[in-house]
Amino acid sequence: MQKSDFEYHLPEHRIAKHPLEQRDASKLLVHRNRTTTDHLFSELSELLPENSQLIFNNTRVVKARLHFIKTNGAKPIEVFCLGPHEMSVEESMNAKSSVPFECLVGNLKRWKDHALHLELGNGLVLTAEKGMRRGHAFVIHFSWNSTQTFSSVLEIAGKIPLPPYMNREAENEDIARYQTVYAASNGSVAAPTAGLHFTTSVFDQLKANNHHWFEVTLHVGAGTFKPLDEGTIEGHEMHSEELLLSREWLQQYLNHDGPRFAVGTTSLRTLESCYWVGVKISQGLPLENLGQFEAYELDASVTTEQAFQSLLDHLLKQGIESIALKTQLMIKPGYQIKSVQGIITNFHQPGSTLLLLVSAGIGKRWKEVYHHALESDYRFLSYGDSSLLYFE
Repeated sequence: MQKSDFEYHLPEHRIAKHPLEQRDASKLLVHRNRTTTDHLFSELSELLPENSQLIFNNTRVVKARLHFIKTNGAKPIEVFCLGPHEMSVEESMNAKSSVPFECLVGNLKRWKDHALHLELGNGLVLTAEKGMRRGHAFVIHFSWNSTQTFSSVLEIAGKIPLPPYMNREAENEDIARYQTVYAASNGSVAAPTAGLHFTTSVFDQLKANNHHWFEVTLHVGAGTFKPLDEGTIEGHEMHSEELLLSREWLQQYLNHDGPRFAVGTTSLRTLESCYWVGVKISQGLPLENLGQFEAYELDASVTTEQAFQSLLDHLLKQGIESIALKTQLMIKPGYQIKSVQGIITNFHQPGSTLLLLVSAGIGKRWKEVYHHALESDYRFLSYGDSSLLYFE
């Protein structure tokens, strides 16, 4: 398969550059039994099968874009925080006084070998020192003169890291709207956008209709916006993201008897990654990070319940409540999804790994679905409309 197999024409005016005034007023495309129908997102609870379980990603977007100004009127040196250096996301977000972070640097030529300083008011100063290069990024050593956590400092100093295709600066509306209403765990540099449509009213309707849900955590990295490399899709190096494996959500998954739906590609990637880690545990292998193509070499005959029970038993035996792991899993056509019966997701960029995942779930029908959405005036990408896709 080639990258060109996952391209489609997305006109610029179909990209949603701003959110709707009301989150759940977005459109909802439903694709089931090879049939596509149009609805509103506020109708979701009535469109799901009886006793459905939804799985949400509760990661929270941090203000990862920092502007250091050397002289008045000059272009700022932008430091974009990608992810922690040799630490877990939780450890880095809770760090006090100093932390190393891997970052992209804009206007790099203006940054000589000296420290940058950002005065944040009330005497608080954030300092950045440039360290070694890591590919396109640098290890930046941040320090600040208070006992506040790094996530708190970013909240004061940074800007919301909107996707590059929006081609605009973050505005006040983005502070709340580029965040789910249930966001809890600091660490992402991109929103789990399928969740942006949910409101208190939608959750009330889900509960009234006897649907259930639980939360997982996968911290979304900037690599989610990286397009597929030219040529075969297997030649693309998949980005790595950190997930949190916990007793709590494993137990909630195992206790449910009914259909399940992932809210977003990151929730699905979390569940599927943990399935394969569970397969490895059931075979006596160590609990460790998951590589890009490991899933295609392991024993797929293990049921999801068996794999998750193996994980839960391992955590209980080791006395561990939760553990951070990294996944590089690429879900591509030919992959058999194990953990859910469908997905709630936005409409994704052409030639993206997210579109590969959708194709793995519904096959080549993704082209029909996306054609329907384009013909029916759906809004695309992060602030766009939503879809409920059944894996059949």
